[in-house]
Amino acid sequence: MKLALSKMKVLLNTAVVGSMVLALTACGGGNAADKPADKSTSQPAATKSAEGQKLVIYTGRDKNVVDVIIPKFKEKNPGIEVEVLTMGAQQILERVRGEKANPQGDFWWGGTQSALMTAADEDLLKSFKPSFADSVNASYKDAKDRWYGEMLLPEVIMYNPTAIKKEDAPKDWDDLLDPKYKDKIIIRGVLASGTMRTIYSAMIHRQGAADPTKGYEWLKKLDANTKEYAQDPTNLYLKLARQEGSLSLWNLQDIMLQKETKNQPFDFIYPTSGAPILVDGVGMIKGGKNEEAAKKFYEFLFEPTLRAELAEKLYQIPTRSDIKKETLPAWLKGLELKQLPLDWSVMASKEKEWMDYWDQSIKGKGAKK
Repeated sequence: MKLALSKMKVLLNTAVVGSMVLALTACGGGNAADKPADKSTSQPAATKSAEGQKLVIYTGRDKNVVDVIIPKFKEKNPGIEVEVLTMGAQQILERVRGEKANPQGDFWWGGTQSALMTAADEDLLKSFKPSFADSVNASYKDAKDRWYGEMLLPEVIMYNPTAIKKEDAPKDWDDLLDPKYKDKIIIRGVLASGTMRTIYSAMIHRQGAADPTKGYEWLKKLDANTKEYAQDPTNLYLKLARQEGSLSLWNLQDIMLQKETKNQPFDFIYPTSGAPILVDGVGMIKGGKNEEAAKKFYEFLFEPTLRAELAEKLYQIPTRSDIKKETLPAWLKGLELKQLPLDWSVMASKEKEWMDYWDQSIKGKGAKK
């Protein structure tokens, strides 16, 4: 009996100590190891906080962009608690799709035109006409106001000015096929790159989307002039900087970032016939629990002063047409954004078929007759 009572005493003491530990832990802040390592896998608490509103943002933007914008928004809207979950545009689409019955996010910040079009078609985005609606070109937004393009990403001809003079570089897409550029072109691996898939699909489309034969022939000639396919952007930059090649095809924003912030010997030529211009946009998630906070962030993102700052610091090209030219950086003032005529719905539907054919029947075979 005494032994039994002794055991019970030990158990009671253990329980009391355990309860005290739990209470102290709940009062403490906890360290980084207690928090999710990847916020994109955490479940947001998409409700209003005790102090004010809550805003849950799903974003495809880089951390350096988020770190510039979110503090500015919070300073202007101190009553809104902001939670940002970072993931790729395709991951955002899949997450919003999976949460359709019970949306956990409020705002989609940074998505490709095709991903946002798909989300709109699946009734995942809320229709909202912002105050700046009329300043955004119809081709950069959804006709039913379910998404708006935030910035533009023209695809251009990239060159190393220390290896080839500007006057000797190609001026348009067809110039790249000139035999004088053989083995001077290095291309980022196509299938793994959204940029390159867009450029190559656009080259097929411009030759005739109904029948890709002429487009395939064009890519075969480009392949004949291509020295190498780099495995990733870093490898591409390294090879061009070393002058292992002098030409490539890439997006304007990344070229400018490498040139101005990394001091790389790169520059670009805007093709005379026009460029494929990717639209990178935003939208409100339908059924989001914090609609008013989402609307405030929507309006904030497109403020002319912020757009001009991002153009200066991060080389983003704004979709708003009413931003005063004198507030824009010099590199952007003289740039004419001529679009290559493309049907983006056709591009989206045909891309996989076209790129599979390129990979299997053209890559590395262009020099063979």
